[in-house]
Parts: sequence; structure tokens; C-alpha cells
Amino acid sequence: MTLFAAEDLQAIGLSLKVAAMATLFGLPIALLVAYALARGRFFGKALLDALTHLPLVLPPVATGFALLVLFGPHGPLGRVLEPLGLVFAFRWTGAALAAGIMAFPLMVRPIRLAIESIDREVDEAARTLGSGPLVRFVRVTVPLAAPGLIAGAVLGFAKALGEFGATITFVAAIPGETLTLPTAIYQATQTPGGETHAMVLCGIAALIAIAAILASNALSARIARP
Repeated sequence: MTLFAAEDLQAIGLSLKVAAMATLFGLPIALLVAYALARGRFFGKALLDALTHLPLVLPPVATGFALLVLFGPHGPLGRVLEPLGLVFAFRWTGAALAAGIMAFPLMVRPIRLAIESIDREVDEAARTLGSGPLVRFVRVTVPLAAPGLIAGAVLGFAKALGEFGATITFVAAIPGETLTLPTAIYQATQTPGGETHAMVLCGIAALIAIAAILASNALSARIARP
């Protein structure tokens, strides 16, 4: 059996694309939700907190099935989005959506903690100097919460890179379209004599994760440098 084939390169490339898209589109939403949970006072805050963390406690297969029901060809959202050219079920875009949802709580948590650690007097000082809410958010909160943003991005990327249950339920494992690295690892473990192949793929996944962590640490150190 070949230890590394062209299909593996496709799976690795697709996993990187899926994880990058999930992080890119999920991080801004995670920032807004984290800010609302950290500083907001509004009705339904507890419900928003519960919904944010729901993917952590739900079985990933249940999340994937819910996405299939909602965004599938006959789902309420799928029927509306398909004429607009937005198709998620059994497409790599669906893999990115599933991975982003599963990674979302891990992006929100460190950002929320970073915002909560910011001294409110800093924000109050900016307000007394005439800065509006949006200016204070962009020029005060976001820069001070940068370490949390970086941590959230790395955690989200790593989770999206390794997502399996929700992804395979929602978009299956179509080579070249939805076959990601975790799915390739699973298939290798189910193939007689494929244990070595699976170990090679696991090693590649570990190297990618380590590279992301090292890049995160380097960026955090650069931001913290006076």
C-alpha cells in the first residue's frame, strides 16, 4: 500500500482551506459574540451563552445532521440559498460551515476572557475623551484583546482542521470535494493494512497543528513586545 498518494495531498489541501475559511469567517462573529457576552447587559444573554457553547456538548454527528436538515437540498435554508448559488450540503463549503460551527465556542472563549480582563477604566477614559462606542471597540478593546484573538484563531483553526463527526455527516467524504484529512485518517484505519498510512497522516496533522501553535506564539510575543 502506498503510504502517501495524490489523494492525500488533496485531503491535506482541502483541510487547510476548510480550516482557514472556517476561521476567517468565524472569527469576526466570535469577536462580536465574545464582546456581547463580556460587556453586554441584555435579555437573553444566558441563552446566547448556552447556544454559543452548544456545539461543545452536542454530539458532532447531531450537529452535522441538524445542518443537513437545515441546509440540505430539501431543507428550509437549503431551498432558499440554492437559487442564489449558495450550496453547502455535500460541498467543501459545507465542510467549512460545519467546521466553523464546531470551532466557534473555542474561538469565543479566549476572546471573551481577554475582553473581561481589560480594565473598564481604560474604556471609560476613552469615553470621557469623546470616543464613541465603535471607536472605543476598534481602537481600545480589539488591540488590548489581541492575545485572546490570536488564541481563539489558533484554537478555532486547530479544531476546524481536526473536525470529523459533523463534517462527514453533513457533506460525506467525496474525494477532491469533501474528503478532509481527518476523514482520510479514518478511512485508512478501516482499510486492512492501512495502519501505517494512518500514522503518516496523523503525523502530518500533528505537524500542521504544531506549526500553527508556534506561529501563534511568535505573533503573540511580537504583539506583547514594547
